[in-house]
Amino acid sequence: MAVNVEVLEKLERKITLNVPVRSVQDEVQARLRRLARTVKMDGFRPGKVPLSVVAQRYGSAIQYEVLNDKVGEAFNQAASEAQLRIAGQPRISEKEGAAEGFLDFEAVFEVFPEVKIGDLTDLEIERISVAVDEDAIDRTIDILRKQRRTFAPRGEDEAVQDGDRVTVDFEGKIDGDAFAGGKAEGFAFLVGEGQMLKEFEDAVRGMKVGESKTFPLAFPADYHGQEVAGKTADFLVTVQKIEVAELPDVDDAFAKALGVEAGTVEGLRADIRKNLEREVKFRVQARNKQNVLDALLTKAELDLPNAAVQAEIERLREGARDELRQRGVENVEQSQIPDEIFRPQAERRVRLGLVVAELVRANELQATPDQVRAHVEELAASYEKPDEVVKWYYSDRQRLGEVEAVVIENNVTEFVLRQAKTVDKTIGFDELMNPAQAAESAEQDAQQA
Repeated sequence: MAVNVEVLEKLERKITLNVPVRSVQDEVQARLRRLARTVKMDGFRPGKVPLSVVAQRYGSAIQYEVLNDKVGEAFNQAASEAQLRIAGQPRISEKEGAAEGFLDFEAVFEVFPEVKIGDLTDLEIERISVAVDEDAIDRTIDILRKQRRTFAPRGEDEAVQDGDRVTVDFEGKIDGDAFAGGKAEGFAFLVGEGQMLKEFEDAVRGMKVGESKTFPLAFPADYHGQEVAGKTADFLVTVQKIEVAELPDVDDAFAKALGVEAGTVEGLRADIRKNLEREVKFRVQARNKQNVLDALLTKAELDLPNAAVQAEIERLREGARDELRQRGVENVEQSQIPDEIFRPQAERRVRLGLVVAELVRANELQATPDQVRAHVEELAASYEKPDEVVKWYYSDRQRLGEVEAVVIENNVTEFVLRQAKTVDKTIGFDELMNPAQAAESAEQDAQQA
């Protein structure tokens, strides 16, 4: 029988489902008989409970369960016959006026939209590239040296400098009152590395052992401690100890200590280059992918299924709650987070997902097993035991699915870049690795100019 699909609005559709009453009754009786063979009830031996008693106790619940199953089966069959791509769960309600021996239900639901993608050759997309130079390798070696630095006491009359490890006692008060986390004794931190707020580091820099100082500190409005966020405290700090950092020499012994197989400085630099080039490749791919996806949205025409958007909003909301839990916020489940906070991001994600899926379908850009394997091996190459990491990925279908999604997006990126007009741009290593810091430096340079 042909399924009559009624178009309501944009992507919303309605169909009528007919469920034979006899099929519901037969299934209810079958489930009651199965239950009677195993159910335990006071006064009866297992398997000897009369069917009428089982029906009296469990009949309503089983009737509800069977009816839901039968309506679901009818909906799935109708959607399949009508070749509908359903977005989200249908809203099902019983309909009056059914023919004798039948129950009628109305199912209202959304379908996935037709996605129209314009001429990609009209697009102009910036494609970045980055070279790993010797300076990048030198800076990486400096980081490795800092990770293995030791400390020795500074001279008695020497003051705190950047890079020193300083041990202090401090106490902060807001309007004369102490606050949680505002006091410590024997607290050690590295100066100039952002471990403390800037005002705190500025106050300690230049002090000597035994000196004390009082200074104001304005907590940022987004400070993680809600009690003090956006407020100004008065701090008293006393320097107890100053230690100067001593960095290891860059020699073959240093390379061996880092586990470099060759055991030489040359081997160390070669390993660093390989790792940096791998990281640069991933980051360049991500940047170019973002440029491609942004451009794709300007060429796509489609309606968004509300059910898919709402499902994405729920995922984003739950992610936000997880983050709040990790920060120690209590009663997160009761917090009311409005949909509108997440709607723009959810709509973008759904739109991109549908556009990418259409490109993949139309141009056969699915991830091949060889592509997935190559990407997993590339991810694993930076670990000490790459074979175990590969096994870890392949042991979980969800993890492997995440890799497949990345490979598909990379396929889409390369396909679009081949079609579009590309504007090649070479950027510096630092700009790629620390875009926010690079932007801040550029702004400071512009202000000085």
